[in-house]
Amino acid sequence: MANFHSKEITETSDLITLAKWMAGDFSNYQQAAAEPQKFAHIHIFFRPLPRGFFPGIGFYSEQVYDYDLWTPYRQGVHQLIDCGNYIYIENYSLKDPIRFAGAARELSIMGTITHDVLERRYHCSMVFKRDGNIFKGSVEPGNNCLICRNGQQTYLVSEVELTENTWISLDRGMDIETHQQVWGSQNGALKFQKRESFADEVPKLGELS
Repeated sequence: MANFHSKEITETSDLITLAKWMAGDFSNYQQAAAEPQKFAHIHIFFRPLPRGFFPGIGFYSEQVYDYDLWTPYRQGVHQLIDCGNYIYIENYSLKDPIRFAGAARELSIMGTITHDVLERRYHCSMVFKRDGNIFKGSVEPGNNCLICRNGQQTYLVSEVELTENTWISLDRGMDIETHQQVWGSQNGALKFQKRESFADEVPKLGELS
């Protein structure tokens, strides 16, 4: 059973702003078209979960190649928690993710996600801080978000910059002994533009449970 954060919800404008900026269909079409030999055309979807799923605000996310929208290569569920001077995003995996493929575009599928299909990804939460018109995020400190790739144990280094209409991210897997990169982009960050906003699905201040 997932261990959901039950901290009393603090309502701040940064929390709502981050959620509204995240809520959308992001595409790196421009980057992929300019350098197709380096970058595939990818979508990242962040769709707000129904109000009340978490205390506060939650999201379902998918990352998919544009040519195969029904076969996401990464899916997750996320709970946003306001911690004052930063926003803490708890990450959850799905026990049987293919059951929920397409949920970011078909709300009837997303409505079948329940707490008992989630598993907390411990040590893999993201910490976002606002810097003017940008939110900057990274994996919580400690190098303990472990991912095994091809039999090799690695830790995740993830860096994100989010504005109202853009999402720039760089994920890398580093060897736990040598700290050398094992997997992830060799060509720099992925640069996404928001194609569609789901901001109207984010609760307003005063509506958080």
